[in-house]
Amino acid sequence: QVQLVESGGGLVQAGNSLRLSCVASGVTFSRYAMGWFRQAPGKGRDFVAAVTRTGGSTNYADSVKGRFTISKDNAKNTVYLQMNSLRPEDTAVYFCAADLWGTGVQSQHAYEYWGQGTQVTVSS
Repeated sequence: QVQLVESGGGLVQAGNSLRLSCVASGVTFSRYAMGWFRQAPGKGRDFVAAVTRTGGSTNYADSVKGRFTISKDNAKNTVYLQMNSLRPEDTAVYFCAADLWGTGVQSQHAYEYWGQGTQVTVSS
């Protein structure tokens, strides 16, 4: 049974940092590209960042480039999202997702497995 579990969310002031983690179980993690997506209240789910199976290549939404960093540790079955210089508009539920044999694309339809999400709230 595939399971993705996110952690690390919380309430922070604008300008501060958070690191999200997503631990995968029930998968051969090295076969999966991983992505982070987010959903703000009343809005659709948007792409944030993705990383290839090996972790060697990354892809970011324009809104987070230069502030967020995605990384993947295949030995720990974990993908991370380091979020710096947080803004109130980053407030959302953040989801990790797994794409078997994927290449780190932005389309959420490519991802087969999803976590339950972790809330990130940034106050001004």
